Amino acid sequence: MKERAMQLANAWANDQYIDEADREKLKSMLSDPETHEAEIIESFYQDLEFGTGGLRSILGIGSNRMNKYNVRKATQAMVNALRRTKTSGGTACVSFDCRNFSREFSQEVASVFAANGLKVHIYQNLAPTPMLSYAIRHYQADLGVMVTASHNPKQYNGFKAYWSDGAQVTPPDDQNIINEYNKLNEWTQIKTCDFEAALDSGKIQWVDEDCIEAFYQTIYDSALDREMCLTHGRDVHIIYTPLHGTGYIPAQKVSSEMGFERFEIVESQAVFDGNFSTIKTTPNPEDPEALELAVAIMLEENADVTYGTDPDGDRLGVVVNQKGIPYYLNGNQIAILMMHYILEQKTKQGTLPEKPLIIKSLVTSPLQNTIAKKYQTEVKDTLTGFKWMAKLWRELEDSDYEFVFASEESFGYMPHEKVRDKDAIASIALMNEIVLYYKREGLNLVEALDQIYDKFGYAEESLVALTFEGIEGKEKINRIMQYYRDNHSKNIAGHEVSNFNDYQKGVNDMTPSNVLGFEFTDGTKLFLRPSGTEPKIKFYTMVQVTEGDLAEKKQTAKKLIQAIESEIKERVAGL
Repeated sequence: MKERAMQLANAWANDQYIDEADREKLKSMLSDPETHEAEIIESFYQDLEFGTGGLRSILGIGSNRMNKYNVRKATQAMVNALRRTKTSGGTACVSFDCRNFSREFSQEVASVFAANGLKVHIYQNLAPTPMLSYAIRHYQADLGVMVTASHNPKQYNGFKAYWSDGAQVTPPDDQNIINEYNKLNEWTQIKTCDFEAALDSGKIQWVDEDCIEAFYQTIYDSALDREMCLTHGRDVHIIYTPLHGTGYIPAQKVSSEMGFERFEIVESQAVFDGNFSTIKTTPNPEDPEALELAVAIMLEENADVTYGTDPDGDRLGVVVNQKGIPYYLNGNQIAILMMHYILEQKTKQGTLPEKPLIIKSLVTSPLQNTIAKKYQTEVKDTLTGFKWMAKLWRELEDSDYEFVFASEESFGYMPHEKVRDKDAIASIALMNEIVLYYKREGLNLVEALDQIYDKFGYAEESLVALTFEGIEGKEKINRIMQYYRDNHSKNIAGHEVSNFNDYQKGVNDMTPSNVLGFEFTDGTKLFLRPSGTEPKIKFYTMVQVTEGDLAEKKQTAKKLIQAIESEIKERVAGL
């Protein structure tokens, strides 16, 4: 491993394709191996893998780092995969977020697409992931790329690959791209051109206002009670932080256009900043620390709720002002509020379709199934990731089913099907409406949730995400998965296993995936899987409690989850 890394680093340092400044930096590092050996090995011990959704890694020079050379390579691989079926022409869309080098990388992507004969539509300014997905469908494009590392730490950037349906790539397209990526072993195999020259010649064009306005109009058209919003929207006070990312302008626009005049932005975090200077941890709305500034303003001004979106504007977090105490809703709770509101309003209005469909990931709360059953709505599970939900809907959209809602527990929601990925902008518009609706009923969102629990039963879910960095971390994650795969019949925290699924073998027609699922005799469920985008392994625990009043159910659920989590951490520490 060390020998390979050193050889490749030397090759890059002497390759004229690599920019002179990058070559000089490598030569300097190689001249002082005592200081830089570990960094060189991590940067060159392997080629950066094109995963099933694209690239994501630490920024830097090297075969295993996120840089313009690997961005060009990934883009060429997408073109080569497209050329298997479309031998010439084609259209591509490109967008980017606020991260360091995102704009530069997006222009590299556009330049490779243009050099390969594709017509390119690129956002002139940073725009969130859902706007990229929408643009692909608007322009009937063949390919799309969003330059982002989502909610990863500041040292990361990434490359999300999209296909013609506006969703991230799935089989067979993902594997075709991976195969083409792995075939590219010479820089001369990659075509590129000058971005500005291609822009001047019309080979690259800015995404036009018609596309942008159509994206917004789709959100306005999806409102369930637009009249209520326009008439009473000023009655709710919302604090919003884009966490320095792409959500700032779109979230403000959809809120003000829908009548929510008191939609207040955290100004210090509305500055586009790839270093995320005001955030102590990661720019992730799932992390309470990331929302500290916004929550403080909410409490000081006695606002109703706080929202936070991640840098590429696809995840939404919500914090409720529960009588002066911040209550952080998890992704399952947000999804339940949204799904229940949609089903209830459509039922009241007589607009619920004859064969309504809700899609969720298999690690998302089964309480959705219980609620959906009351509204005679079918729920279908997919693997984790919105690309699988979009794929399922693509396969079903010519059937009798009509799409209603899709969600996953990791703060992702798809309130309409015109965007084929999680969409924090449309989700903000929906959540604004929900906050207003319940406020007019005299309830905040916590009280509204309790009403739902009273009616449908109590469910609680938890996520333990354990981080293991680098080469050793990857091996540790593999050991953990193998341990649970080999010991799947053992009880966990006193829970007897009644059903075990190894999704790597394929379950319920799902694409094989490295996921393990345990169901216990009392109905509790546990899933574990390595993250596809971060050096983490994730454990999802889901419990449902039917005995006792609501307070007793909550206490019972908490104890069950704590026991399972404690045993997991103890076992993992010993592996």
